[in-house]
Amino acid sequence: MAKGLRRNRNVKIVATLGPSSSTEEMVSRLFEEGVDVFRLNLSHGLHDEIKKRHEIIRKVENKFRRPICILADLQGPKLRCGDFKDKQAELVTGQTFVFDKERALGNSKRVHLPEFEVFKSLKKDSKVLVNDGKIKLVVKEVSENFVSTEVLVGGIISDKKGINVPDQLLPLSALSKKDLSDLEFVCNLGIEWLGLSFVQRAKDIKEAKKIVRGRAAILSKIEKPSAVDAFDEILEETDAVMIARGDLGVELPIETLPPIQKRLVRQCRDSGKPVIVATQMMESMINSPVPTRAEVSDVAQAIYEGADAVMLSAESAVGNYPIEAVRTMNSIATEVEKEKTYRQLIESSRTPLKGDVSDAITVAAREVAETTNVKVICCFTETGTTASLTSRERPKVPIIALTPKITIARRLTLNWGLHCIVTEELERFKMAVVNAAKAARMYGFANNDDKIIVIAGVPFNVSGTTNILRVAPADEKKIFEGEST
Repeated sequence: MAKGLRRNRNVKIVATLGPSSSTEEMVSRLFEEGVDVFRLNLSHGLHDEIKKRHEIIRKVENKFRRPICILADLQGPKLRCGDFKDKQAELVTGQTFVFDKERALGNSKRVHLPEFEVFKSLKKDSKVLVNDGKIKLVVKEVSENFVSTEVLVGGIISDKKGINVPDQLLPLSALSKKDLSDLEFVCNLGIEWLGLSFVQRAKDIKEAKKIVRGRAAILSKIEKPSAVDAFDEILEETDAVMIARGDLGVELPIETLPPIQKRLVRQCRDSGKPVIVATQMMESMINSPVPTRAEVSDVAQAIYEGADAVMLSAESAVGNYPIEAVRTMNSIATEVEKEKTYRQLIESSRTPLKGDVSDAITVAAREVAETTNVKVICCFTETGTTASLTSRERPKVPIIALTPKITIARRLTLNWGLHCIVTEELERFKMAVVNAAKAARMYGFANNDDKIIVIAGVPFNVSGTTNILRVAPADEKKIFEGEST
């Protein structure tokens, strides 16, 4: 069996592709070391480069004969200042600094603001952060042509530095002109997840869904305080969530990040929607072959919380040690999930489902698996709902998700614990049990003498009909002989 066909952990690993990881050989090695989802960052790279990386991922998928998920991450609207006469200027604490509509090069007193119409909505005393929060200003006056601020924390400001406005909902769409172009491009290529940046409210997701038209699932990046405030409504509308701690850490007090992360992960788990914990998880491994102890603890904490996935950004895209970063993250995950406390935390934080028959079947599957010697839960799914609900339960035993649709198999790869397999269209439940038994043995989840659980919906190929659970032998000969419990 080729290395990488089966993971020995439940949490998934997302890795960003970039200059350090753009060859077929490197993508293959990253997959073998443990990457489950490859992220295409549309903030960097031309369409031709993105297309080439997409083609390489699909070649690797064919090579290993296992579904691989692709997440295309839109840049989102970025507020940036204009350029300076000397490429930069120094702002001194207490001075006045003006953002205006004038296109002249900036200096230590003022600078052009390309998105000035957005800034006109600012109110007196609104905070303005520049260069990842290193420079802090407060609005003193807003007019038709300029926004005057007082410098609270000075420093060097240079060409096109990013600007954040943490304490105000901005009149800005989550999709810029570049995003709209990128969205059409990647949806036509064929992706499973579309990362939506700068989400402020549920309305942003609804607008994106109208444009996507079902060609990809929507993953909302939580990187604004307004998104944290509106998280209940956002979670209701989105298909998955990424907790983008980098921008959140700029716009919110840094000490608030851990409790926010814990709360958002818990809410995503309760809803059965995948959640990725992202940004600077192993930042030091951009230039070092080993992480810091604090980074190891950070990754472990996300796993203890029950996140579906942890993500590498610059570490795998531009870092010097992408293979080592993935290998280390895989080792941390494997070790944490073997530890007794991990199961205790996962089980104590599980909330009961309040739903329909599908919910009840997946809960029953987990309970039967945990009170008997069943080796694996096999769920047949048409749209992914059954598998997602099973993943939500975080059972002790492995989960195999079988689906006739390659797009669904790829998409489900992001969910905690799911080993995804593409199977043929089925019409009889007995053949579903036979296929499940074969898959369980083929991938090393069970032996001939073991028992498996099979859940499915009858009639087949109809969404939302999960209504049957069977405990069966992992040997299909015994299934045909009628031996089951």
